[in-house]
This record gives sequence, C-alpha cells and structure tokens, in this order.
Amino acid sequence: MLHGQSVDHALVGATGTGDVPGVRNQARVRVADLAHAYSQAAERAVHLLATEEVARRWGDESVLAGMSVGALAGHLARSILQVEWFLNGPVGVAEPVTPVRYYARLVGTSVPDSALDAGVRARSEETAAAGPTAVAEKTRAAWERLAQRLESEPGDRRVAILHRPGEEMLLDGYLQTRCVELTVHLEDLALSVGTQCPAPDAVLAIAVDVLVAAARDRHGDQAVLHALTRRERDTGQALRVL
Repeated sequence: MLHGQSVDHALVGATGTGDVPGVRNQARVRVADLAHAYSQAAERAVHLLATEEVARRWGDESVLAGMSVGALAGHLARSILQVEWFLNGPVGVAEPVTPVRYYARLVGTSVPDSALDAGVRARSEETAAAGPTAVAEKTRAAWERLAQRLESEPGDRRVAILHRPGEEMLLDGYLQTRCVELTVHLEDLALSVGTQCPAPDAVLAIAVDVLVAAARDRHGDQAVLHALTRRERDTGQALRVL
C-alpha cells in the first residue's frame, strides 16, 4: 500500500534515490546508521543471553504463555543468528518484501497455537535445544562477525528468508524487522528473569516506525486514528500488530 511504501522510504532512504548527487551518499549514511543501531541492540541481546539469570531459569515458564525462558532466549538469539544465515542463503529475482508488509500480512499473531505461533515456537525450541551456554556463545560469535560484515554490505543487497522458501528482502528492510524483534523480545526475556535490558532509543524508534506503518497497512488510517485518539471506537485493536 502507498502509505506503507512511503514509511519504508523514510526509514532508511535507501530506495528511489537514483544517481542524484548527494542523495545516494545520504542514503548510504542512513543505511550505515541502521546497521549500527541494529548492532547495538544485538550487543545487548548477546549480553543478556550470557547472564546467569537466563541460564538458571532456562527451563522455567517465560512471560509469554506456553514458552519457556530457553525457547524465548532461542527466539531472541535468532534475531542475530538468522541475519548471518540469510546473508549466506541463495537469492533469486523475487520481488523483495518490505518490512512493513512483512508484518502487516501476518495472520494469527495473537492467536495461541496458530500456524504462525507454532512455527515460531518450533524454530525457537530448535535453537534452544543446544542449551544456554551454546546459544550464548553461538550468538556472540555471530554478532561479532556481523558487526564487521555489515559495515561493507550494501543496504539494497538481497537476503533470502529461508523459512519462507522463495521469499526475499533487501538487507536494510530485513534489519528493520530484526530491530522490531530485538526491542520486543529483549524486554520479554529480561522480564522473564527479573532484570532490565531496554533496547537503545534509536532501535525503539525504528521498531515503532515499522509497526505503526504495518498497522496502517493492515487496518487503514481511520482505524489507527481511533486507536490513537478514540480507544472506545478501536474495536479491532488496530495498533496490535504482533
């Protein structure tokens, strides 16, 4: 949708710039800023995953019903691990999915045991099966490699969304979705083990931009306006994206 596209462009300025002098360089700066913001949030996840609190409560229930601390930690870790996996995956010529559409089209985000929920849990538990030490170490190693790699990767590079065969995103768009996941699940995991680990302000801003744009795409501006200003008319929870 048109408003979804305009927000995507505003987030990183990496598309539609052509070869206009100065504009392309500004876009590269914004993409570098996005990669830096993502790396900062990923670093906080790395530190949280390595804490004794997480290891000690690995098998306990998390703040997310039906999901253990270990599975939640595995899900958080995948916001780093998957970036590397997807960068190394094969790409074709599919139309890239924008970060706004990545979320706006999701079905069953708040329904327990939906197909979406079941897939997330299965992948999270698969990652968590290695145990807290291995997950923390693998995630730290991936973050260290990515911190270097993302400095040279172009924002318009395609990445393969491996759990959705045939689907691709641009790297800058995919990093925006990882900023969303990191901000949401850093808090989830921290609350689950009785600590605090807020995401950096820049990453929070990226996440809010993506999710509000996704809400507009999914429900329309009138519904979002009601959610923001007239909650009694917000019959569809228009701002609830995940």
